[in-house]
Amino acid sequence: MTELHLVRHGPTHAKTMVGWSDLPADLSDTAQLARLSNHLPEDGIVISSDLQRCIATADAVQQHRTRLPHDPELREIHFGDWELKSFAEIEAEEPDHIRAYWETPGDVRPPNGESWNEVSKRVDRAIDRLITTHRGAKLIVVVHFGVILTQIQRAQQLTAEEAFGHRIENLSVTSIKIHDSKWTVKAINQIL
Repeated sequence: MTELHLVRHGPTHAKTMVGWSDLPADLSDTAQLARLSNHLPEDGIVISSDLQRCIATADAVQQHRTRLPHDPELREIHFGDWELKSFAEIEAEEPDHIRAYWETPGDVRPPNGESWNEVSKRVDRAIDRLITTHRGAKLIVVVHFGVILTQIQRAQQLTAEEAFGHRIENLSVTSIKIHDSKWTVKAINQIL
């Protein structure tokens, strides 16, 4: 059985759409980071997105665990021209487009960005590669909101709209077990 422990990075405090922008995480809550690290499997293997907010969070929880190279396929949604703009700014310019992106996720993409379906395919490839390479391992994957939602959607066979209904807090853990190609969600958005 392979385990996925999907950890959302520490907060950036940005009030904008943050996808591929490389903003740092606020990791000042060392008590929460210690609780998180203690909760994660001691024999887990740590990997993260290649963006600094995930790298630094992975560094904070790694301790003595094995670390794999950062993976750019585990990045957040690429918001393209919407990157670092607030929802209100985008809604003022393209109200129908941004509502369609969030309310009917699928093939709708931000200008010069990627659609939900494209994000899901990219992340699924990366997760499948990890599962195949590290069969039976406990994988601690430090990633982003959208990345975690893609795997909840996959595990629970949800629509994108249903997956978007989940709240994923910073420094939370979502745990999934995979046995004989069957995915079972053990916890979503667990705060320690």
